[in-house]
Amino acid sequence: MNDQLSILRLIVQASVPVQIVIGILLLASLGSWAIIFRKRRVIGRARREADRFESRFWSGDDLAQLYRAIESAGGATGMAGVFEFGFREFARLRQAAAGQEQQLEGARRAMRVAQLKEVDRLEQSLATLATVGSTSPYVGLFGTVWGIMSAFSSLGNVQQATLAQVAPGISEALVATAFGLFAAIPAVVAYNRFADQVTRLEIRFDAFIEEFSTILQRHAARGALVPVGGGAARSGQEPKSGQEPKSGQER
Repeated sequence: MNDQLSILRLIVQASVPVQIVIGILLLASLGSWAIIFRKRRVIGRARREADRFESRFWSGDDLAQLYRAIESAGGATGMAGVFEFGFREFARLRQAAAGQEQQLEGARRAMRVAQLKEVDRLEQSLATLATVGSTSPYVGLFGTVWGIMSAFSSLGNVQQATLAQVAPGISEALVATAFGLFAAIPAVVAYNRFADQVTRLEIRFDAFIEEFSTILQRHAARGALVPVGGGAARSGQEPKSGQEPKSGQER
């Protein structure tokens, strides 16, 4: 309790520029913590949705039924959104009697666009965490330097300077550095963790696009969209035949 009161007293007794620096660092810390909690929720949900979609995709469901279920839910994101974009474009090009290469290239481009949008959504506000983590120590250091300058300049009219006279001013200044580190450390740790998780999700999207493109290539050569069986698709075996879905038409 005494430590808390002493820190508050140091803040109250600090010079106005140091108080402004501490206020800026407090706002930056609160903002970064709000981003941390929000990104933890968003990225965690994206990972769970990717797990659920992969389980369903490789469970043997018909592609048309899977597409209809995603489309009826409205506004799919993540891996389901990548699948929705690719499936819709592939079916549209087939109905337009496009060539096999055009069908595959169009579906791949559509999936890449969906992937870029999803990664951009997941990376939102990460730059803010990086900025807070990299600049807060320097902002705190500025406050410390200013406070130390003020402490020493106050000794100009003193005949004999002692440590007791300059120590309070230096203590007040060092509080700014402590607040800078308090704001920076969580932001840096969270940024590194979230950036790694987004990169791993992007790799999963890349792998899914390649696997789904291989399936579409077989279906384009065969002339039908077929059910996808987990073991058959991953082992390179041919799935059973199916019908062209009517739900794949352009909306």
